[in-house]
Amino acid sequence: MQLWNHCENPYPFVPAEVLDAADSARASLPNRYCDPRVAAQLYDEVFDEYQLCDELGINIVTNEHHAGINNLFAANPLITGIVARITRRVRILSLGTLVTVRSDPVRVAEEYATADVISRGRLDIGFVKSGGSEMASGDANPMRLRAREWEAIDLIDAALTSHDGPFSWEGTFFTHPHVNIWPRPWQQPRPEFWAATSDLETSAELGRRGMVNTLVFGGYERTRQAFDAYKQARAAAGLPPAGEDRFSYMAFCYVGDADAEAQRIAEKICWFISVSLQQGSQFERFLPGQGPPELAPARWRSGRGRAPRDLRAESLIASGQLFAGTPDTVACQIREFRRRVGGLGRLIMMTRQGLVSHAEAERSFRLAATEVRPQLAELEPLDPSISGGDTVASLPVGSGPSSAQRPVPSGQQRHGISPRG
Repeated sequence: MQLWNHCENPYPFVPAEVLDAADSARASLPNRYCDPRVAAQLYDEVFDEYQLCDELGINIVTNEHHAGINNLFAANPLITGIVARITRRVRILSLGTLVTVRSDPVRVAEEYATADVISRGRLDIGFVKSGGSEMASGDANPMRLRAREWEAIDLIDAALTSHDGPFSWEGTFFTHPHVNIWPRPWQQPRPEFWAATSDLETSAELGRRGMVNTLVFGGYERTRQAFDAYKQARAAAGLPPAGEDRFSYMAFCYVGDADAEAQRIAEKICWFISVSLQQGSQFERFLPGQGPPELAPARWRSGRGRAPRDLRAESLIASGQLFAGTPDTVACQIREFRRRVGGLGRLIMMTRQGLVSHAEAERSFRLAATEVRPQLAELEPLDPSISGGDTVASLPVGSGPSSAQRPVPSGQQRHGISPRG
């Protein structure tokens, strides 16, 4: 099982009275509360943690959010490029540039190809459905969001894998008469594709495409349902069973010298839920296109999404949203989660979050790498039918399946790509 480090680089220094009076910690909180000197120190600390992870062999996840205290990584391509340059060994997952708020997927493909070359073939590319505050910050239309995302993915795929000169793209949402990116990616035919979703229909489509499915704090039941939808869609399409490396999970994680100490520090991570997720209803429950209009009253009464309300460490551990304790305890929790969801090949640890300090995060990373990972290195398959499977990331860096082995990108089938002279 692979271990990955994900940090959203939050800014937990806004006065409590300001946050208590604000209707949203995302999108509309004035940036006068952000001290650039403090932000610079936070960047330095997180980049130091990434270099430590490179030494320890823990892979790195970069991401992107906008206009809020929850995340200072607003420019994912820039952050990913920096990480590619300051590390040497580990893989880097961009999870990711928000393609639904970017007007030109070809430019996104160029950015990814550049980062893949800088890293010499260590990049993975992840896609996420933008949230409501991202729609506002990016001045994007939330209607038909998922369809627009799929077409952007298809166009990025085509741009990364086409090497015979310019081609044109004429789709439902994007028209690009001249696509010919330089440089081409280091990895051939392209870096691995991931997506983060718990939506069952989307999970099924990921299964048909062979992309890695990542669940973010889904807990036991929701994660199992999404992974099952992925597997069932592949079976229905006559595709080989997916290996465990197709399934990823992101959870809060803290590894300490004692269970009580680890749980105490882990509860500091929960600021992510209690504060940084706070956003106005116009960015969440009443965002157009997120559900049928007749369900709006029920959505209003239901409260805020599926975010847990009981933020005690023991409750989050019981729900499968937090792994915390000594190395032996955490390894046991992860193995149990893997068993209950039907297989897991990649674990994304959210450790440096909320009020967790730089020193505390580094301590957890060292224990995770030296004492947890060895216990997850050679796990017996849960079912012989899920071992192996089609994968790009399991191949050596710089290699991948040949074009004859790899399915034709859906964008080329649906939208039609024509060569241009």
